[in-house]
Amino acid sequence: MTLSIRNQLAGTVTAVTAGEAMATVKVRLEGGEEITAAITTDAVKDLGLAEGSAVKALVKATEVALATGAVEGISIRNQIAGTVADVVIGGAMASVKVVVNAGSLTAAVTKDAVEALGLTAGSSVVALIKSTEISLATV
Repeated sequence: MTLSIRNQLAGTVTAVTAGEAMATVKVRLEGGEEITAAITTDAVKDLGLAEGSAVKALVKATEVALATGAVEGISIRNQIAGTVADVVIGGAMASVKVVVNAGSLTAAVTKDAVEALGLTAGSSVVALIKSTEISLATV
């Protein structure tokens, strides 16, 4: 299956905490970063997810926010440090490629945000991803 989701990071499930309808799944990415995905308990069962399961974390570029440093006092738990590799600016939006230990992430952000944050190749950034915006696929 080919997907339009650019951000696909390989990792291993380290923990599954199931609730009535939703579960949190902790994943150690191949680069060593830890992320958490919030998915349905049905999805956990359907995918057969358990500690040690090999997965890909999938995130749409529009769901990746960027900051120039770690952010405190925010509910977004997934904060992955990286370095801007490329910035492509259009009329209103921009595509920012960020190299992280696990590979790369692409963020679709506004042109205004790129300018306000001063993002250029070589800039240090932190990619912010809500756990509810991470999908998991088994490999």
